[in-house]
Amino acid sequence: MGKEKIILTGDRPTGRLHIGHYVGSLKRRVELQNSGLYDKTFIFIADAQALTDNIENPEKVRQNVIEVALDYMAVGLDPTKSTIFIQSQIPELCELTFYYMDLVTVSRLQRNPTVKTEIQMRNFETSIPVGFFTYPISQAADITAFKATTVPVGEDQEPMIEQTREIVRRFNHIYGDTLVEPEILLPDNAACLRLPGTDGKAKMSKSLGNCIYLSDTADEVEKKVKSMYTDPTHLKVSDPGKLEGNTVFTYLDAFCKPEHFGRYLPDYPDLNELKAHYTRGGLGDMKVKKFLAAIMQEELTPIRERRKEFEKDIPAIYEMLRKGCETARATATATLDEVRKAMKINYFDDAELIAEQVKRFGQD
Repeated sequence: MGKEKIILTGDRPTGRLHIGHYVGSLKRRVELQNSGLYDKTFIFIADAQALTDNIENPEKVRQNVIEVALDYMAVGLDPTKSTIFIQSQIPELCELTFYYMDLVTVSRLQRNPTVKTEIQMRNFETSIPVGFFTYPISQAADITAFKATTVPVGEDQEPMIEQTREIVRRFNHIYGDTLVEPEILLPDNAACLRLPGTDGKAKMSKSLGNCIYLSDTADEVEKKVKSMYTDPTHLKVSDPGKLEGNTVFTYLDAFCKPEHFGRYLPDYPDLNELKAHYTRGGLGDMKVKKFLAAIMQEELTPIRERRKEFEKDIPAIYEMLRKGCETARATATATLDEVRKAMKINYFDDAELIAEQVKRFGQD
């Protein structure tokens, strides 16, 4: 029997999840969960990680844990197939992080490109919280605690996974073969690598107010699509339009399927023809936006309706999370036992050690 194939992935609960999360990770996650190719899937809500840069706002993190759980269920993550849990409820992760800290140098953390970018984004240059700085180490604990073989993430997270692999190699080199080295699984659709905000800004973020949330009402989706950033030089219908940096077409690349044309825009056979007409001129933004809005509603309506159903029984969602935490904790505990044994700090489970000391002190 080969090694078990195990997936681990998660999100920080700093807001409701939006369509950027959906095309970037959630949709794929559901496919992987249902593919039958993996023995186990662990999906966690990274509340402890969210606190590293929201330490003064615990209520925000607390309120968003349930939002993320509802979004998970609404998109089709299924607690009978995946273990969904909350990071802070697994104390074993803190202990692993503490041991791994000895395997990483400060300069190595400083060189991590993901950490560099995130520090700049949050203006932490002069006062980086240690917890935020050591995020790659705690991520290594998350991954290795569950012996994950596969971590599906975006390209921006590659340096993080590389750091985990280094920690695993170093640990196994010193203490013997204990931890599993994970593989990264990148998105397979180029359009999905990073969906821009509705305003054309590179990142969708709550603070910029440029997100379409999975839980938005039909009217909100409609309004947001209509106000979307297109080509600012495309003033008249007759003007030729640019596709480069045109958010509406980026979204069409991510969401549009051939069958949508028959349903909502039968004047065109496919997306290439629509693009060609737009670039030559004679096609107005409003017509393209109407088409996109219809596609978005088709994609988001079932998610929104499922979420409404789950909202009717919130205690059941907490119970699902509690059970997930129990399962996750049992797995993390087993890994930690192996780690403690390898590091020779399992004093009371080691009968040999006691026998050895008896001999050493000549009391036999």
